[in-house]
Amino acid sequence: MRREALRYSDNAKEILSKSPIEDNTYLDVKYVKTACGVAYLGVLEAINEALLKKGLTKKELPKKVEEYRKALQKHVSAHNGKLLREFEKLYDALHIAGYYRGLIYDTDMVKDALKAAKDFIGKLH
Repeated sequence: MRREALRYSDNAKEILSKSPIEDNTYLDVKYVKTACGVAYLGVLEAINEALLKKGLTKKELPKKVEEYRKALQKHVSAHNGKLLREFEKLYDALHIAGYYRGLIYDTDMVKDALKAAKDFIGKLH
C-alpha cells in the first residue's frame, strides 16, 4: 500500500512545521532530526511494499541497510541502477546527516531531502 509510505512523508512535513525558522534555518534541531527519521522510514516502507509485491514474505524483508541495498539491486532496480543511487543519497541525507548527526537544518536542504523521499516513494509504485 503506497498510502502507508506516503503517510510517513506527510507526517515528516507535519513534524517539521513545528520548528521555528529564522534566516532560512530551522531553529529546533529535534524536529528536523525527527522529520528526517520519519521520512527515511517512509522510504524503507515503500521498499518493503515493493518487495512484498515482488513475492517476498514479511519474514524475508530486509532488516539492515545492507540488506535493503541488496534487495533493491536484486528485485527492484535490476535494470535501473538509478533507484539504488537515489536510495544511497536518501540514506546519507535523511538517516545519517539529518537524523543521526543532525547536520542538516537549512530549510531548503531539508525540504529538498523530504521531497526527494516522496519522489522516491512514487517511483516504487
